[in-house]
Amino acid sequence: MSISIGSEQPIRLHQGDNGFWEATFIAEEGEDYSFIVDDIRYPDPASRLQVSDVHGPSRLVSDVDFEWAPSWKGRPFNEYVLYELHIGTFTPAGTFRAAAEKMEELAKLGFTAIEIMPISQFSGSRGWGYDGVLPYAPHPSYGTPNDLKHLVNTAQRHGLCVILDVVMNHFGPDGAYLHTIAPEFFNPDRHTPWGAAIDFSQRAVRQFWIDCALMWLKEYRLDGLRLDAVHQIQGEGASEFLMELGEAVREQDLGRPLHLIVEDERNEPTLRESGLYAASWNDDFHHAVHTSLTGESQDYYVSFAHDPIADLTRALERGHIEEGQQREGLDAPRGSDCGYLPVTSFINAIQTHDQVGNRAQGERLLTLADENAVKTAYALLLTAPYTPMIFMGEERGAVSPFQFFADYDGDLADVVRQGRAEEFAGIAALGESVPDPIDPATLRRSRLDWSSSPAADDWLRLTHQLLAFRRACIFPLTATSREHSAAHVVSEKALTAHWQFRAGELIIDLNFGGVGRHKSRARAPDFALFDLRRDPYALAVWSKLT
Repeated sequence: MSISIGSEQPIRLHQGDNGFWEATFIAEEGEDYSFIVDDIRYPDPASRLQVSDVHGPSRLVSDVDFEWAPSWKGRPFNEYVLYELHIGTFTPAGTFRAAAEKMEELAKLGFTAIEIMPISQFSGSRGWGYDGVLPYAPHPSYGTPNDLKHLVNTAQRHGLCVILDVVMNHFGPDGAYLHTIAPEFFNPDRHTPWGAAIDFSQRAVRQFWIDCALMWLKEYRLDGLRLDAVHQIQGEGASEFLMELGEAVREQDLGRPLHLIVEDERNEPTLRESGLYAASWNDDFHHAVHTSLTGESQDYYVSFAHDPIADLTRALERGHIEEGQQREGLDAPRGSDCGYLPVTSFINAIQTHDQVGNRAQGERLLTLADENAVKTAYALLLTAPYTPMIFMGEERGAVSPFQFFADYDGDLADVVRQGRAEEFAGIAALGESVPDPIDPATLRRSRLDWSSSPAADDWLRLTHQLLAFRRACIFPLTATSREHSAAHVVSEKALTAHWQFRAGELIIDLNFGGVGRHKSRARAPDFALFDLRRDPYALAVWSKLT
């Protein structure tokens, strides 16, 4: 193996004892380079910047030409209110620079953090980002590395932390030349649902990903990372890798707290219990809300469709719903006891890119359920003590879809189209077509609508009220430890929940489909939406600091 820089003669690389191929030489920033294997040129798998697409040469860049605003100290995790966004559809322009222009508005509403869907370079110009092949390089369709730094800098100047979603469990189907350059990087005996499994038993493989994580945190001044689908990081070395990654992040002294978030379907406490990982996405909460509001019972909703109010009650008391117990609709129990973990370690949502975009038509909840019901669920999300996350547009009552889109050519494009059609063959049988993921119109339909309207203004007012309440009444509670929590059903479709913290208590009474027999309280609620005594969807919240 050798490396070719500019017009110079290729420089031979030597394999070191650490598993990496190495050479030392002098090069200039801005020079283009490629790896040469068996006389074929490939991009650097750790490229920070590509000359053009994922198939061409890489370009040398440094981290010395951006002037950061001083004194960013980050936030403690209990103050996180996450706003998940996709750069390409968040604004009409779909760029880092355009996204930066919206940060002040999000901050004024009361959000404290953004979570950016993956931006590592993938094949083509449009996609969700989960099929990246150059995990160190920002996608050029969104802008330059300095454009990304400008977005982060702008967000932080307005008090917003920045979390980046990164994918370490697989590579995309086009342009992942590590398969050729270093086939040992992969485990030939195992596959993920999206491609070849990575072999984490090798120290060099683990270090590749740790270096990637630290690069994003240090060079782009991020406040943390969200690790996609860690349940697919499996096999020998996988557990060691996740601990090593967490330790490497904890060892950084960057003047701000760094937070790691995981998506983990296993509902296990191990990563959060270690103290190295702040939180895990909690789909259980979403599923209980969704089945209650829509009546859907297909696919992964099966076990949540039997008694969604009881499930929601359990989620409010404990965090996760499925914790190893036998449940109707489950082939085998899932999860372990997590009820003792901090409330902040559960990231709750009623919509995410997954839960919206993985529907055939990409419908949002507002198109599937009554508006007052969705508003009540939204208020519950933002007043419960668990870490809340909303999906872009939710704050303004968006009804535009978020559909699956990609940008491939030839046979691969046909495979993606066919796969999407087969996944939703049931709706095709009913005469409903699945949007073509390769058609650019699918991305255009998925762009967020920022236009003003009475409906959007109403949602924005509600969002501002809820986040002001959260800042004043819930942040002080979740800054201390939870001492006790309890929730119970008060009637068929109503419940009450009570959390006791060292700093005080929080009580929520909720109607979620029917007027409940709630006990009378000594004082008026600190926040209320609709009327508990009359409306089938309503919520009232009391908080007290001791």
